[in-house]
Amino acid sequence: MTVKIYTRKGDDGTTGLWYGGRVAKSSARPEAYGSVDEAASALGLCRAAARDDEELYADILRVQNELFIAGAELATAPEAEDRLQEGITRIDDDMVAALEPMIDRYMDRVELPPKFVISGGTTLSAQLDVARTVIRRAERRVVALMEEGQLASEAPMRYLNRASDLVFAMARFADVNDPELFEGREAADADG
Repeated sequence: MTVKIYTRKGDDGTTGLWYGGRVAKSSARPEAYGSVDEAASALGLCRAAARDDEELYADILRVQNELFIAGAELATAPEAEDRLQEGITRIDDDMVAALEPMIDRYMDRVELPPKFVISGGTTLSAQLDVARTVIRRAERRVVALMEEGQLASEAPMRYLNRASDLVFAMARFADVNDPELFEGREAADADG
């Protein structure tokens, strides 16, 4: 028996929420959790490229898993938020805090140039930079959801903020084996 993945329920331009209810696909909630889903997919490309680096691979997978938790929380209407479970379907403060030592672990091994870093030092670092910008977009979508009063907790926004910092640190770490990659990436002088 073939499993059919289409339901035709979304043909009217609406989508179902995690614990019931339907909203327009263009509304703030699907924009937020859809952007988080896109970020997890972008990180999947990074993880596939990081197969030879066990540390990066494991850390990227961890963030992907936690993005699914954020997505579950974002896909839940405020009236059903009491059904969410911390660390399973809801981002908690411990998950946010756990990203900080991970960021430090990567940045302790990288010396950044004093100017802007241009993406593309390595294929993996460029992919990580793309994923970082997708996470930043997701963060903006979550802020919009918060501004509409549609989010019970600020934890998903804080998580995405830290996750983008972590992915930046991972990207710089992916460049670190060749210090020459950082050269020539200084921002143009404003005067000239």
